[in-house]
Amino acid sequence: MARILVVEDEMHMRIGLKDNLEFESFDVDLAEDGEKGLSLLDGNTYDLILLDVMMPKMSGFEVCKQARKMGVVTPIIFLTAKGEEIDKVLGLELGADDYITKPFSLRELIARVKAVLRRTGNDPEEVTIKKATIGQLDVDFQHYEAKVADESVKMSHKEFETLHYLLVHKNEVVSRYQLLEDVWGYESQPTTRTIDNFILKLRQKIEDNPNDPKVILTVHGVGYKLIE
Repeated sequence: MARILVVEDEMHMRIGLKDNLEFESFDVDLAEDGEKGLSLLDGNTYDLILLDVMMPKMSGFEVCKQARKMGVVTPIIFLTAKGEEIDKVLGLELGADDYITKPFSLRELIARVKAVLRRTGNDPEEVTIKKATIGQLDVDFQHYEAKVADESVKMSHKEFETLHYLLVHKNEVVSRYQLLEDVWGYESQPTTRTIDNFILKLRQKIEDNPNDPKVILTVHGVGYKLIE
């Protein structure tokens, strides 16, 4: 069972997160502010931290910075009402692993939590692949790095997660709806067309000839299969 620390100053949000995460069989500790969160991190081990950005006393950004200075390598997901790109970039640069913008659906949150736990190898019930060569692409899923012939390739978080999911289920047919449920977790959007667009982008980075794919195959009317 993965252990999660929730650092959130709003009481109703904090309790709601605890109840829903425990319903998903996670073990949850709570902190009402950044100082309490750092205190818990100093004496406990967690598999994931859900960290609110806008808090009194100490912002989530500062908590993240201090935690990393303390040597805490636990993956962090920021919870933020801020949607500006600069805030998202800043959070990732400070050492966060992902972020989710309020308001968010429960399904989206759970999907993000499970995806980060899979990528970082912190979920004992999930198969995790840290590094792999897929077609012409060398991928480091832990550090979000991808290269072709030693040249860096830019990929989004969701592209990494989609590729990791396909790799975990290699040689199996994965439906578009499985990807929507297990990688995105959104209740209404994106659509299956979004999945198709992501696959097209991945093929351009993986395949020798994206127009004649040999690694990620289309199973018409169903979804995709990664061949290895």
